Amino acid sequence: MLTRRELLATGAALAVAPVRADDKKPPVIDAHTHFYDPTRKEGVPWPGKGDKVLYRPVLPPEFVKLTKPHGVTGTVVVEASPLVEDNQWLLNVAKDNPVIVGVVGRLLFSDAEFGAHLKRFAKNPLFRGIRASASEAKTALDDAKQLDRVRALSDNGLTLDLNGGADTFVVAARVAEKLPKLHVVVNHMGNPLIDGKEPSAEWLKALKTGADAGANVFCKFSALVDGTRKRDGAPTDAAFYKPVADAVRKAFGPERLLFGSNWPVSDLYAKYETAFALASKYADDQKARTAVLGATATKAYRLQS
Repeated sequence: MLTRRELLATGAALAVAPVRADDKKPPVIDAHTHFYDPTRKEGVPWPGKGDKVLYRPVLPPEFVKLTKPHGVTGTVVVEASPLVEDNQWLLNVAKDNPVIVGVVGRLLFSDAEFGAHLKRFAKNPLFRGIRASASEAKTALDDAKQLDRVRALSDNGLTLDLNGGADTFVVAARVAEKLPKLHVVVNHMGNPLIDGKEPSAEWLKALKTGADAGANVFCKFSALVDGTRKRDGAPTDAAFYKPVADAVRKAFGPERLLFGSNWPVSDLYAKYETAFALASKYADDQKARTAVLGATATKAYRLQS
C-alpha cells in the first residue's frame, strides 16, 4: 500500500486510477492555509460574521478543487483559534482529508495546562507544532516556566511558527540561540509592506538577523498578495514584488523558504492562482521549485514520508 505521502506526492488522492511508482513527482505543499466552519455549534472566534468574504465554511474539498490545476498535493493547516478544542477539531478534519499533511496548532505558553495539551495533541503524527505571536514568544524566553514549554516543542520534534512584524525575525533568532534543535518558522516574511519599492531598512536588518541565526530558522514565502494591503486587487506583475522577494530569497535561500498562500485570507487580495504564480516565479529553476514548493516544508515540519 502507498503511504500517505506517496498518495499526495503522486496525486493519487485526487485520481481514480492507481498510480505507478515511476509516475511519482515531488510533492507540492501549500504550507499555510486555514480551515474552519462557522456553521458548527461551537461557532468560530474568527473570522467575524461581518466579513462577507471569509465568514463561511472553508474546508478541504474546496481547497482540493481550487488547487488541483496548480498541482498542489498537500497543505499544512494553521489553527488561528485560541480555543484548545479547535486543535482537536482540525485534527479530526485532517483524519478524513489526506490533503492535510500537517497541522500547526494554537496553544498559549502562558497556559498552566500547556504541557498536558501538548502531550495529548502530539500523540497524533499530523500535529506538527504550534503558532505563537512574536510577542508571546518573546515573553516566554524571559520566563523560566514558559521557556520550558517552548522547549517541550523541541523535545517532541515539533515546530514553532511565529507571526508578527519585522521583529519576528529577531525573536526567532533568540529562540534558535536558546533552543538550537527547535525548528522555527517565521510566518509571512515578517509581514512587510509590499508596495513595489525597496523594503524598509528596519525590515532588512531584522531579515538578516533571522537568516543568520542558523539552519533551524525558516521563512514562509507567504502572504505575498496580502502584503500589498490592496483589497481592490493585488498586482499580478511579479516585478511589483521583486524588492521584497529578492531580499527574502537572498537571505534564506530556497532550502529554508517554504511557500504558503495564507488561503482563504489571500482571497481578500487576489485569486489563489495569483498567489501561487507569484511564489512559483521566484522558484525559477527546478531545484528551487522543488524546495520552496514542497521539500522545505517537509524538512521544516518533519512531515511523514
